[in-house]
Amino acid sequence: MVARAGSGPIIVVLASCGLVASFMQTLVIPLIPAFPRLLDTTPTDASWVVTVTLLAAAVCTPVAGRLGDLYGKRRVLLVSLGVLIAGSVVSALTSSLALMIVGRGLQGCAMGVIPLGISIMRDELPAERVSGAISLMSATLGVGGAIGLPVAAIVAEHADWHVLFWGAAGLGLGCALLILRFVPESPVRTPAPFDFLGTLGLIVGLTSLLLPIVKGGEWGWGSPATLGFAATAVVVLAAWGWYQLRRRDPLVDLRVSARRPVLFTNLASVLVGFAMYAMSLSFPQLLQAPSVTGYGLGLTMVQAGLCLAPNGLVMMALSPVSARLTNRYGARVTLMTGAIVIAVGYVFAIFLMATAVELIIASVIIGAGVGIAYAAMPALIMSAVPVTETASANGLNSLMRSVGTSTSSAVMATMLAHLTITVGSFTVPSLAGFRATFAVAAVAAVAGLALTAVVPRFRAASPELARV
Repeated sequence: MVARAGSGPIIVVLASCGLVASFMQTLVIPLIPAFPRLLDTTPTDASWVVTVTLLAAAVCTPVAGRLGDLYGKRRVLLVSLGVLIAGSVVSALTSSLALMIVGRGLQGCAMGVIPLGISIMRDELPAERVSGAISLMSATLGVGGAIGLPVAAIVAEHADWHVLFWGAAGLGLGCALLILRFVPESPVRTPAPFDFLGTLGLIVGLTSLLLPIVKGGEWGWGSPATLGFAATAVVVLAAWGWYQLRRRDPLVDLRVSARRPVLFTNLASVLVGFAMYAMSLSFPQLLQAPSVTGYGLGLTMVQAGLCLAPNGLVMMALSPVSARLTNRYGARVTLMTGAIVIAVGYVFAIFLMATAVELIIASVIIGAGVGIAYAAMPALIMSAVPVTETASANGLNSLMRSVGTSTSSAVMATMLAHLTITVGSFTVPSLAGFRATFAVAAVAAVAGLALTAVVPRFRAASPELARV
């Protein structure tokens, strides 16, 4: 039975679920160099342990949002956590690559809890608490990964690697029990049939789109596999869009998604996600680069993770600041502010990267911008869509961020792989390579600022989200 909890416990429980879900994205990063040995496979095949999680998260997030609108957000949130638990147990019990890929794919399906949690907050909380709560929940998308990296590194260094997955299962179970105890089911639903054919088309289209983005550098950008998947994505997504526009109850209402506030917010989300992930990929490599390069700091994975943990804490701390900015100046101005701060952080890093302290400061500035920007996006989205479509609309917005992070992963990895120097027997990214990635990320943030500036000003129907 659900307890008669106030808004405080609901916010804490849902935000905790968001942190656990986003933690799954960085859970195995400390193990990547060891996976070929641990799973008795090649480095190329071992990379699927990370890739499958990104793909599953991208595909399942908008689907979970639509299911929540149709059948109950709390119910689908619990199912998502159940899938996370199952995936964690599968991974904890195996040293087989095939089963590990299955388990990690199931863990990635849990990313849908973030848009579901945001929608529950809109439905259940008092108007004066909605803005701050949504800001906090949205920020967990970046915070969980930032905090999870050093935690995972410490556990992987001092315990059997399977402990990471048992811990993930325990966190998922704890969140599910708290949901059952404190979070009521939202009364807002959309009475309509579920679009199974549209779901299949979205799965095939997104998988075909993201695979060449994530694996193109490995396969070769002009290889038959990369070009074949890209062509398939174009054909399938075009057909899927045609079908969605003609269906009475589509999986994604493209007419709503094409509204100027929703469209440009989603496009800006791609660029902000791109800029955010550039730090996650480049900063650890710079911190761990050998000191004999003249610019590397020679830190261990644990030390590098601890250096980057403050940016996650700053993301969380600034979520209420973002809410106050949104309430006073509107979500549009808040998102623009976040993009500016991100760009400033990367410019700082281009010129000041000689010590760990300077990189920590740069990462904190970037984290502050990400926290402000991520927290503003749901407010912009929900002010422009019907209340019956908040979960699916937020799911689509989360998908856009995932497209941005996946694209960033491919672009940054390619740049750092081609701009290298050789030190002894090691080939590592060059100083020019790191500066180039920071410059590209800064440009992406500025482009996100420009797209946000195109979002029109208007007053929403919901008083707690009235300012845009």
